[in-house]
Amino acid sequence: MVHAQYLVVGSSHAALEAVSAIRMHDPEGSLALVTRDSRLPYSPTVLPYIVSGRSAPENVYLRAADYFAGQRVAYMADRVLARLHPERTAATLSDGVEIAYDKLLLATGASPAIPPIPGIDLVPYHVLRTLDDALKLKAAVAASRHAVVLGGGLVGMHAAENLVKGGADVTIVEMQPQVLGAYFDAVAAGFIERAFAESGARILTGRRVVRLSPGAAGVVVHLDDGQMLEADLLLTATGVKPDMGYLAGSSVAHDAGILVDDYMCTNVANVWAAGDCAQARDFFGERPVMNAILPDAAEQGRIAGMAMAGDPGVKAYVGGVPLNTYNFFGRHAIAVGVGATPSGGEERVRQDEARRSYLRVVVKDGRLQGIFGVNEFFDGGVMRQLILRRVDISAALDRLVADPLTTGREFMSRLWK
Repeated sequence: MVHAQYLVVGSSHAALEAVSAIRMHDPEGSLALVTRDSRLPYSPTVLPYIVSGRSAPENVYLRAADYFAGQRVAYMADRVLARLHPERTAATLSDGVEIAYDKLLLATGASPAIPPIPGIDLVPYHVLRTLDDALKLKAAVAASRHAVVLGGGLVGMHAAENLVKGGADVTIVEMQPQVLGAYFDAVAAGFIERAFAESGARILTGRRVVRLSPGAAGVVVHLDDGQMLEADLLLTATGVKPDMGYLAGSSVAHDAGILVDDYMCTNVANVWAAGDCAQARDFFGERPVMNAILPDAAEQGRIAGMAMAGDPGVKAYVGGVPLNTYNFFGRHAIAVGVGATPSGGEERVRQDEARRSYLRVVVKDGRLQGIFGVNEFFDGGVMRQLILRRVDISAALDRLVADPLTTGREFMSRLWK
């Protein structure tokens, strides 16, 4: 049996931040990192740019090949965590190797959620979560003439844009009344949908796929209103779900994700979780939430690593605040915070049809709750910090709505010490 004082499972942002935090406080303790990927670490956020060709595969790695040797980390690639045995502080990998640990971080991320559509096992389809997925999809995009994308989230919309630019006839099918409903309201989504339609894409919202069947071109998509769409490329982009199969039979508490406290510790001693598999404090409410964004993954990983190493400088996680940016057909959109106007709160909206721009600001008790823009320039990181720090913006609210970029920078210059 292999033994590691620190065992980190995963290789994206949460895992890498944890490794850095551990090594800052404990440069000598034995540390092993296990990853299901056969490649060096990379960020899932870069995959759409692999598909589009804007980024080359060899340029997307988060760490160089010699990084792990330099940090005295045993890098165990192409292995999956098969089973966790917290009662004896051990983990079994897919190749049968068993690793005993003193402290364990689960940063296993998430995998595409395959929709339970009748016939999906009978037709070819693509997903986009790994670098290999991106390379396969890139090759398919180049040859596609009639594509159907299931899901109007960020992954689906990115892929649809690449297909349109490649000359394909593209249809996006979304069950909800609008695209990007997790990030934007109906007005903002309308601006985005219009840009896609003007570029040649067709968007079918409020529609459900009832069946898939093989067709002459590849796939026939049967909708609930009787429409049939023929496609030579089908992408399922209907969300992700955390990888937690290895928890079967263990006592680690989980819900939508692995439940953690404000130091990313689970209910089991010496087991932490961070990133897309962790369900942690919500900044705006009491219930723990999934907040699968890069800044949160990095922050959670750093907190977990510091806690695992016993670093006295560790500070509690203050909660998840969503932040998502999206570029499409030369335009841009950004969403920070919560979209629903809370009880006792207010919203300010500014819209310019000529510029195709839209800004919505949500506040409560003089504190920013959320800010959402299409073709409006502001720094999402600054806005997220205004929310996290609960800065009173009431005296500057009018200026923030009029010019969020400059006003946000003014706050930053005064407060970021």
